[in-house]
Amino acid sequence: MVLIVAGAGRVLAWQAVRIGIGLVGGVFLLLVGAQVLAAGGRAATVAAGLEGRHPLWIGVLLTAGNPYFLLWWATVGLALAARAAELGAAAFAVFALVHWLCDLGWLEVLSLAGYKGSKLLGPGRQRVIALVCGAALVVFGVLFIWDAGRSWLR
Repeated sequence: MVLIVAGAGRVLAWQAVRIGIGLVGGVFLLLVGAQVLAAGGRAATVAAGLEGRHPLWIGVLLTAGNPYFLLWWATVGLALAARAAELGAAAFAVFALVHWLCDLGWLEVLSLAGYKGSKLLGPGRQRVIALVCGAALVVFGVLFIWDAGRSWLR
């Protein structure tokens, strides 16, 4: 947040950077979606490449590679953080703290829902859901690349 308010947000607004985010993010989504589909929706196979890595670094890499994350911070997040910074350092600190706590709460809910849901659904239904999600990632990857390519050609 500090980097975005300090000027990195302007870089994210450049057309070339947005095209790059679209292309790289689209390829990332395609690869993850293809991996899920190739694994037949078996989560253990997809996650095997991440074994032995610290969850914090996995989260950092997945977040940084998420094109939606970057686009959100280039638009809505930048406006919110800049407005908080205009109100002063204390307002910015409160904004950051509340934002991080909301993220933590939301991710905790998702984690708990994923854990409880996998027990409730069973492996067969879980595999079907994973395949649908993998296909959705492929579609979103194609759309990201398509939009970036169209912007590049303009």
